Amino acid sequence: MNLDVRYGHHPDDVKGYCTSELREHFLVETIFALGELKLTYTHVDRVIFGGATPTTARLELSGGKELGTEHFLDRRELGVINIGEAGRAIVDGRAIELAKGDGLYVGKGAASVGFESADPAKPAKFYLMSCPAHQGHPTVKIELAKANPRKLGSPETCNVRTIYQYVHPAVCQSCQLVMGLTKLEPGSVWNTYPPHTHERRMEVYLYFWMDPATRVFHLHGQPSETRHLVVANEQAVISPSWSIHSGVGTGPYTFIWGMAGENQTFDDMDGLGPGDLK
Repeated sequence: MNLDVRYGHHPDDVKGYCTSELREHFLVETIFALGELKLTYTHVDRVIFGGATPTTARLELSGGKELGTEHFLDRRELGVINIGEAGRAIVDGRAIELAKGDGLYVGKGAASVGFESADPAKPAKFYLMSCPAHQGHPTVKIELAKANPRKLGSPETCNVRTIYQYVHPAVCQSCQLVMGLTKLEPGSVWNTYPPHTHERRMEVYLYFWMDPATRVFHLHGQPSETRHLVVANEQAVISPSWSIHSGVGTGPYTFIWGMAGENQTFDDMDGLGPGDLK
């Protein structure tokens, strides 16, 4: 298990970051690698996220010195969404088939979690997000058709989209993890504009299902000190609670969002207008 560590940052310090420093601290450029389990541990709400891309061998989450626990989920919960080909998660010996677009919630206390592809030549791509948990909840498979949809936006503002809530109180129980997938309609390029902040929760965005030449300009930073990160396919951005999170793409894209923090209230956010941004 490959675990990269990212530390927290005060917004006053981030004001002075150049492009390469912003990318070093907030952008994860490689989420999926064949035959590998690549994870990032951010000290922002102690979230772990990343990708499992199994080929011929099962990939297993593990505990150890980095987590201070014997098993990965001794003190954590986990959300999973498969954006690749068919595969399966094995939770305490139980195999759970996950087709493209299927999700999974695994609660605190599971002793073993592994991932396999149905066909090693056509690997699954399991996107993972985990945060600390104080209570165990049942493992739940969440197919895309069973996720909770919310349609937002309008053609006039180029942001017609459907938010599919996977790990969410409307779908399954969790301690603090909230996770879902947003699909934009053809011709729409903006996500979450005008933007907002939520001081009580951090967020991670994974952008995917993009053409190689497509880029997303992800807006970052405090409303009065905005910055941007140019994001390619299957790359992720860490957004602290003090930062806006919004983006515009040069072509079609989809993204997974995941949050951890004080609550699970989706609408607990502080809205901003275009005049609030600088």
